[in-house]
Amino acid sequence: MWNIITLDGYFEGAKSWELPFHELIWGPELERISIEQLVSASCLIFGRITYEGMAAHWQSAEGEVARLMNSIPKFVFSGTLHEAEWENAHILNGNPVSEINQMKLEGEGDMYIFGSARLSHSLIQNKVFDEYRIGIAPVFLGEGRKLFEQGIAGRLAHTDTQSLSSGCVILKYKSL
Repeated sequence: MWNIITLDGYFEGAKSWELPFHELIWGPELERISIEQLVSASCLIFGRITYEGMAAHWQSAEGEVARLMNSIPKFVFSGTLHEAEWENAHILNGNPVSEINQMKLEGEGDMYIFGSARLSHSLIQNKVFDEYRIGIAPVFLGEGRKLFEQGIAGRLAHTDTQSLSSGCVILKYKSL
């Protein structure tokens, strides 16, 4: 999992795709980290809502991050989408837990889930994530949607902390 949240735990504002805190932390350091992660990724995984927002943004964006986002294989779990219009995107309508566990067995590289709170909640509850990478933006949003509304059962092992000049702190945890 790779997500950015605020100090008070929100990953988006009161409206879907309300992400003003992303702009506060974006800069050369986070861009470099994003490129490194995308280069190591074998695929990206999304729920429908995140897929639609990401596709709307990245299909017309420019730069190295956009090039990588558009070229990497993407898998979208959705019961309502029938076609994927974003380059290299594929719709999956099976059980996300079993399908991702199978992909982990067959894959060669990192799989990243961005956003996708509903999908992530199911994967958290079924202990599918091997690692959590959480960027914390130095702002209190005060309202919106929390990433970990249900919490995480069990312990995690802290593996790394990275502080960026923008004030963002990236925390990495492995599942135990």
